[in-house]
Amino acid sequence: MRDFGAMVRLVQEAQPRSARGRELLDTLSAHLGADAGGVAVVVEEVAAHRFVDADIVLTDLAGQDARLVGVGGGDQRHHSSLSDMLQQSEVYGNYPLAQPDFVNLPVGPDRQRQAVALGLRLFQRDGVPLAVLQRKAEPRFGRQTALLEVLCTDTAVTAGLLAEFRQRLQSESVLKGQILSFSMEDFGPSSAGVTFHHRPFITADDVVLPEGLLNRVREHALGIAAHRDALVAAGQHLKRGILLYGPPGTGKTHTVRYLLSQSEGTTAILLAGGTLAHVAEAARTARALQPSIVVLEDCDLIAEDRSFGHGPQPLLFEVLDAMDGLDADADVTFVLTTNRVDMLERALAQRPGRVDLAVEVPLPAEHERAALLRLYAGDLPFSAGTIGAAAGRTEGTTASFTRELVRRAVLAAALQGVPVADGHLLSAVDELMADSASLTRSLLGSNRQGQDDGMSAVPGGGGWAPGATTYSRSYSPAYGSSLSSSFDGPGQPGFADGGYSEDGFPEDGVESIGVEGAGPDRHGFPGPGDDSGH
Repeated sequence: MRDFGAMVRLVQEAQPRSARGRELLDTLSAHLGADAGGVAVVVEEVAAHRFVDADIVLTDLAGQDARLVGVGGGDQRHHSSLSDMLQQSEVYGNYPLAQPDFVNLPVGPDRQRQAVALGLRLFQRDGVPLAVLQRKAEPRFGRQTALLEVLCTDTAVTAGLLAEFRQRLQSESVLKGQILSFSMEDFGPSSAGVTFHHRPFITADDVVLPEGLLNRVREHALGIAAHRDALVAAGQHLKRGILLYGPPGTGKTHTVRYLLSQSEGTTAILLAGGTLAHVAEAARTARALQPSIVVLEDCDLIAEDRSFGHGPQPLLFEVLDAMDGLDADADVTFVLTTNRVDMLERALAQRPGRVDLAVEVPLPAEHERAALLRLYAGDLPFSAGTIGAAAGRTEGTTASFTRELVRRAVLAAALQGVPVADGHLLSAVDELMADSASLTRSLLGSNRQGQDDGMSAVPGGGGWAPGATTYSRSYSPAYGSSLSSSFDGPGQPGFADGGYSEDGFPEDGVESIGVEGAGPDRHGFPGPGDDSGH
């Protein structure tokens, strides 16, 4: 053992030493007026997606007279805590001062901020010196959260600083009033980042709905906040849940995008696919940054998924628990979309009260298909008779299918080198409604094949099944206190998405909803399998 101890000492003595290796220890000791190695370090963790907020708040708390320095020492500094650095500096100094490290992070769709990635702030609070080592999350080094390591000889001052820091972090954020989504990183779901999105611009004229329905959905999602004082005074909750369900391609996501366009100043958090695992953090963020909207896309995909949750129950139950965990006065709207309401019905029944408005988004009726053709055609010279004929021959098709008709008509005219005319639209109808194009129709969300075979649109056929409470086409648009209404049956015509395919984005052809690896569209909104940031 004596020989082993001697060997260890020889190894320690052989460690490379910097001539300035004690600078960190000496600088901190001089600033604090005490031996820094004997002062306790208090650690505050910050979620990775709130790191920019932490940098802004801490910069303000430190003040203009604060000194900011970096810490050298290579990659070892990322593996060592501040306490480790100080203890090691007393044995063999290898942590000189250096320039601070910065990281460029987004604070909006088109704006960035250089935040301190690794740096030491030296300042005073109420005349008492403090030192705060600020470092961002580094999953590759095993650090899933950002850290603030506070060094101060007065524990009361440390507690006061961190209390004010937490309080301001709850109310001040670059995320507030913006549309954002969580993105999965290479090092696992716990290291999610944030992607900012431009707020869409969609008017009511861009959405084809039964009369009054759009106003009803909008009033439930956004109008309740206008009656906040009356509801709270009566002991009623503000949080609400909306379920949009129906076949693929009918416009559920486009309806969500309309709500986002009409909610300027509201924080919106978009979750889909694997990022639904962050629903608990999304709920906390929504509560802190209310009024908020949390959008949960394609919830049927995780109805029985246990791979992302923190326990044996399906991830969907984690979602519903997060919805129920908010305070009654939280001005937060949860919007769920699904193609398979049958996959959700049992879970929703076991967690009553999470969803108080269920709206079916069925296939467009004939007059709605005509309205969609007129919307997509814009200034194209299609006659009213041709539009009516095309709408009548495309029963059981979706809004995305209707948009494709117009695109193919324009393309055919361009290939022929002639102006687009009625004949091009009718030829597109013939082409897409032919038996040989059944797969194309299916990819565009058409349910015509099932109707021709005498099949109903149920799970395993069209991928959906009515069953939850829905709004009929004849309900009154006036806002009332009741959140329920009647269902007129599965054959009722419905509303479409104003020219958008299932994910709600224009001009992008057949969508990849539910397809693993789907990338972002031209607007920067991520697909369910897209982990990239913008």
